[in-house]
Amino acid sequence: MEQKIDYAQLQADALDVFHHGFACSESVIYALRKNFGWTNLSDDAIAMSTGFPWGLGGAGCLCGAVAGGTMCIGYVFGRRTQGDSCANKCHKLTCELAEAVRERFGATCCGKLIQEFPNREMESRKAKCAEIVSFCVEMTAHIIEREMGN
Repeated sequence: MEQKIDYAQLQADALDVFHHGFACSESVIYALRKNFGWTNLSDDAIAMSTGFPWGLGGAGCLCGAVAGGTMCIGYVFGRRTQGDSCANKCHKLTCELAEAVRERFGATCCGKLIQEFPNREMESRKAKCAEIVSFCVEMTAHIIEREMGN
């Protein structure tokens, strides 16, 4: 993780897959993995995030883009053994991401974020979610880069 992230490329990668078959959480993880060069992070991580879109599969809860960013923060800063105190840092960084999303968009719950769109197939809803994906992938990368000292 020595390289500097090209944020324009990061966002382009996230939005490309978002508009071509991946949902919000999957797009965030895909783009961060690609741009940070996380070769050890398998496609299983993307698969594990498939249930997040539409606020946990349609429940309207946590935004999938926030969930994807959280998973990536956990990948870098999360614990791998019981009782590891690194979890405290991971929690702090995850809270930072959530607060940034809340400040920018007013909520972190998918249902609130897209409540103005009566039909989730609307192009305007897709555009709103693309904006959130773009913000989350950039904010997550910024947090990771900063904490890694890049």
